[in-house]
Amino acid sequence: MSLSTKRFLGLLLGLIVINLLSAFVYARFDLTSDKRYTLTDGTRQLLATLPARVHVDVYLTGNLPPGFRRLETAVRETLEGFKAEGESNISYRFIDPITGTTTEQNKRLAELAALGLQPTNLFANQGGKRTEQLVVPGAVVHYEGKQIGVLLLKGNKAASPEEQLNQSYEGVEYQLAAAIRRLTQPEGSRRRVGLVFGHTQVPPERFSDVLASIQETYDLFFVDLRKPGPVEGVDALLVLKPDQPFVESEIFKLDQYVVKGGRALFVVDGQRIDSVGTEGSYAQPLVLGLDELFFNWGARVNKDVVKDLNCGVIPLNVGNMGDKPNIQLVPWRFYPVLNSFGDSPITRNLDAIYGRFVSTIDTVRANGIHKTVLLKTSAYTQVLKTPTLVSYNEARQQPDPATYLGGVRSVGTLLEGSFASLFANQLLPDSLKNGYRETGVAAKVLLCSDGDLVVNDVDYKRKAPLPLGYDRFTRTQFANKDFILNAIDYLVDPEGLIVARQREVPLRPLDSVKIGAERTQWQALNVLGPLALVLALGLIWQAIRRRQYAR
Repeated sequence: MSLSTKRFLGLLLGLIVINLLSAFVYARFDLTSDKRYTLTDGTRQLLATLPARVHVDVYLTGNLPPGFRRLETAVRETLEGFKAEGESNISYRFIDPITGTTTEQNKRLAELAALGLQPTNLFANQGGKRTEQLVVPGAVVHYEGKQIGVLLLKGNKAASPEEQLNQSYEGVEYQLAAAIRRLTQPEGSRRRVGLVFGHTQVPPERFSDVLASIQETYDLFFVDLRKPGPVEGVDALLVLKPDQPFVESEIFKLDQYVVKGGRALFVVDGQRIDSVGTEGSYAQPLVLGLDELFFNWGARVNKDVVKDLNCGVIPLNVGNMGDKPNIQLVPWRFYPVLNSFGDSPITRNLDAIYGRFVSTIDTVRANGIHKTVLLKTSAYTQVLKTPTLVSYNEARQQPDPATYLGGVRSVGTLLEGSFASLFANQLLPDSLKNGYRETGVAAKVLLCSDGDLVVNDVDYKRKAPLPLGYDRFTRTQFANKDFILNAIDYLVDPEGLIVARQREVPLRPLDSVKIGAERTQWQALNVLGPLALVLALGLIWQAIRRRQYAR
């Protein structure tokens, strides 16, 4: 047997072995600098422990524009990674929703809309003609007879279309993994979230959307601080829009819960505005008894109210048209639209948040506490100290930007570290000494200075609550609920699925000027280059053969 034959047989045997091994051993190597194809540890753990089969139907497919094809590719690659980790417990398929008869299409689109997956119209110019295309940027996750819709087109609407698609690309893993977690969590394994009650006069239906959304992922319990004993048995504690003061024994329980490593979310107001009329109403300082506790943690909710040129609108009678009132939507600068965020997985790629009568937050020195500003106003603000007049006549006036010099102000701050007790070096009654700790372990507190962030509006005609963050005047959905749910995810499990929101895939756009100027030569290079390369290799091969056989 000649040497060349042995080499050929050895190569053939090696290829056969590699193919046999590939049928039983799966391996992926992520060589990208941003590790875009590597799943986070939280997602991998979720998929490795799935109790039964999960199936995903993806409707983002078909004849898509390039940007959406990139998003489709990201979804496909992510699901391939899911299948590699979950093995037989993960399956998926891509379905073009715009197929079949018109009746079938309408039925399919109606079913997807019922799951929160609304179709999106894409407009483009092709050959000088305006074209319209319908896409459904979503997926449906199925598990044991249950299903949930997953919106894949996320991101900040203020960004360019390319940036928003890229933000959606970055969020694919988290969106899909969070939906799978919501469906597959077995009874008894869900995290426990406690809601402090008895300190707000807001009707229950105004909290209905946020509480229902929390219950989809967590077990929700009511916590009564008036009962004896410490706050125990909850992974996170929520204090939502309180308007009644806390007494010292309740403050002590909140203090000890955090000192002992608790995770707490406070969504509070710095002022109280009961109603606003054309004649005016006063924003009054709201006294909750929590100021010293917040100050000890490193933050202060100020007794003020922010006016912001980047704001929402309200309907207002601006005059009469004949014998009828002229109702128009006018800017209401007491309703800031918060679209500036800090660097955190809680707020990464988040859409704008709608605020109402927002106060400012200052940070103060607190040893061992790291502070991250999460929510910020625009740079064009006025900060009014309370008490101050609030009147609808404010909306009638044309604002002077030169007077809005308050700058960017913080309205949401994350505090992390080992908290010291507010009651250190104080004489405590015997009833509070049992289990008292003066210095703490690592804990987290998220403080927002607008209680209305968690309050949904109500459709009074249907007597039904509206989604949290939905503005019924402009029919715009803001990201209030996403922010709250992300915050709870981060507080409860900072090393879990929320880590996937930190994924960053940078855009690397081509130079459009150079493309236009050098288009012809690059096209010629791409067409003629491979042909020239094949020809050169053929000539080299022929030259080698002539030299080899000329001897």
